[in-house]
Amino acid sequence: MNLVIGLILGLGSLAGGYMAQGGKLYVLWQPWEFVIIGGIAFGVFMMGNPFSTIMDALKGLIEAMANKVPKRKDYLGLLSLLFALMRDLRGPARSSVEEAIDNPQESELFKHFPSILNDRVLTQFICDYVRLIIIGNARSHEIEALMEQEIHTIRKHKVKAPSAMATVSEALPAIGIVAAVLGIVKAMGALEESPEVLGKLIGAALIGTLTGIFASYAIVSPMAQLMKSTREKQMQPFIITKQTLIAFMNGALPQIALEHGRKTISPGERPSIDDVESEAISNTPPTQLKQAA
Repeated sequence: MNLVIGLILGLGSLAGGYMAQGGKLYVLWQPWEFVIIGGIAFGVFMMGNPFSTIMDALKGLIEAMANKVPKRKDYLGLLSLLFALMRDLRGPARSSVEEAIDNPQESELFKHFPSILNDRVLTQFICDYVRLIIIGNARSHEIEALMEQEIHTIRKHKVKAPSAMATVSEALPAIGIVAAVLGIVKAMGALEESPEVLGKLIGAALIGTLTGIFASYAIVSPMAQLMKSTREKQMQPFIITKQTLIAFMNGALPQIALEHGRKTISPGERPSIDDVESEAISNTPPTQLKQAA
């Protein structure tokens, strides 16, 4: 929503300020300048990135506009799932944990947290490291290093699209100059025309420079920054999982291990200890083994 409001405000200020100075709004409408700039920019974007990154940029833009980031209930759900897994790893329901992580899509425990189950990468991340804990022959510092490396890899993949858009943003002012130069070339071919006609041609050419600069700093760059911020926030569940499981491997009780994970959440979104106690611990669903009993 902020993206849409900001875009409307920016375009409105541009057009409104220009009209307030006595400018004619129709002069700003130079579709062929827009075609040149947009076509070159998209061509540059395609040349520098694989198709998967291009599609991910579209997906990332939709996520940013929808503010698709973890919310408080998502954090509580993740902490609740981790608590259930750690609790069962310490008790007689250990076999149910193995069944759950071997096939999370069919696990009643994971089905209880659809937002996590729908995130295939996060689900696999949780299952992989819980499986390593079950195997039991790896030291916690080794697992922590492996987790950090995987998180770095996932983050690098997630920010690839916004980084590519930022690169295009940096090129847009120069692309606008290219469009302006083409317009000046056209104007030079009409030197025999009246000053009024020549002025219109030169004005149209200058719209190319205006468009390139405005698109760079007021449209594409903010979009890339918003996408990057959204993707960075989407990494938080991985960090929570890492801190929680490492604390558990180092001997912390499940309740204490959850506190390690909770502390990694930013203060504005962090649930309180009481919230974790009442919603993530007390209301954790029973294991399949307990249900069967």
